[in-house]
Amino acid sequence: MRLAYITAATTAVAALAFLVPLGWGLRNDHRDAAIATAKERASAVAGAITAGADAKGVAAARRLAGGDTVIHTPGIAPAAGGRASAAQIDAATQASGPIEATVDGGMVVLRYSPAGGKHSVVEAFIPAAELNKDTARDWWLLLGLAVFLVGGSVVVVDRLARGAVNSARNLVDAALAVGSGDLDVRITPSGPRELAEAGYAFNRMADRLVTSRTDERELVADLSHRLRTPLTALRLDAEALDPDDTQIGDFSAAELDRRRGIRRIRTAITTLEDEVNHLINTTRQAVAAQVAAPEDGLCDASEVVRERMMFWSALAGDQDREYRVVGAHLRIPVPVARAELAAALDAVLGNVFRYTPQGTAFEVGLSRRDGWVALRVDDAGPGIADPEQALRRGQSNQGSTGLGLDIARRVAQATGGSVSLDRAAMGGASVVMLLADADATPKTPSRFGLVGRGRLAAAKDPGRRRWQRGRE
Repeated sequence: MRLAYITAATTAVAALAFLVPLGWGLRNDHRDAAIATAKERASAVAGAITAGADAKGVAAARRLAGGDTVIHTPGIAPAAGGRASAAQIDAATQASGPIEATVDGGMVVLRYSPAGGKHSVVEAFIPAAELNKDTARDWWLLLGLAVFLVGGSVVVVDRLARGAVNSARNLVDAALAVGSGDLDVRITPSGPRELAEAGYAFNRMADRLVTSRTDERELVADLSHRLRTPLTALRLDAEALDPDDTQIGDFSAAELDRRRGIRRIRTAITTLEDEVNHLINTTRQAVAAQVAAPEDGLCDASEVVRERMMFWSALAGDQDREYRVVGAHLRIPVPVARAELAAALDAVLGNVFRYTPQGTAFEVGLSRRDGWVALRVDDAGPGIADPEQALRRGQSNQGSTGLGLDIARRVAQATGGSVSLDRAAMGGASVVMLLADADATPKTPSRFGLVGRGRLAAAKDPGRRRWQRGRE
């Protein structure tokens, strides 16, 4: 609004500086035209007198000249009907050409005409209305032009300034949003070149902030994963210190102290491992929230399997475990966030390392069929005695059981799928996560959309038996 006021004032001053002289010049042009016409009339009548025309000829010349003309004789009183004074008439006799004089009601043009021994002064009267003819119209036109110029300049400046103001306002709003923690805000650079450059710079800054925060969180997650590998090995070594730690009997004080120390070490390792797992999960959630891919809630299951197996391969090598990855060479999209699927797979693989002896082989398989994706983890361990009990949260026997299955089950159920337990072809436990295929609609949602119930579910479900036979 302030810019509009300044523009209006500036344009008004410029218009006045230009239009006032123009109006005054137009007024003078009208006066000069009227005076020139009067001079022509006076000269025509004076010429007739000089040529020696009689009274009829002079009268005819006056009619042809038009207007109001009067003939005065110098030295005597002015003729009737004339407006010039005796002094003005005498002054005309001294001039070599026509003269102009102001009188009541307008102006007169006096022209001296000597004719033999007779002297005459012709008076042509110009009314004030004729002198100012069209002057008022010209001033109104100029005033309208000034108003148009001022209004037009305000409109044009408002249009131009509106884009700049909107660009600046968008930039300010985006900066406030970033300051509040919303790093997904981007703006479309617009407006003047300087503001457009500022918009591009803001977008680059926001991208760098996202990249920096992502790198920071990924670094924390990577460090946490690196900590979990030696922690897992340390826990396994601590558990191997005394496999019969629950044996009851009479022990010496030193033996009791040793057993208590082992329990404390196990407890401390478990606590530390829980904290590391919590840190990993928290970091994943933060990264997923800060950097959402265009396919938010989608991930490539094959890519997740390959990435997580690169992590677990180091621990498998330390424990002499043979492993194999099957079916993870093609892209298989599933409607699960990448961090959540990785956490579920880590939970199931962590159970394999936790509850099977060192040197036990395992296999991770990935397949798709009838609109479903099966993520399978088999091991050659002792297996699971009671699959139904193992699927209950917080309860476990021997084999791949516990809270990890609950995490996997919640991830699978979020897609309408399920988790099932069975005997693996390798002899141990087989954990299968059924996930919906993001590229296809499941053909049997009522069959595979329920939570699996181990071998019991496979026995009652012919479709699941076909799935099991197909993957084996």
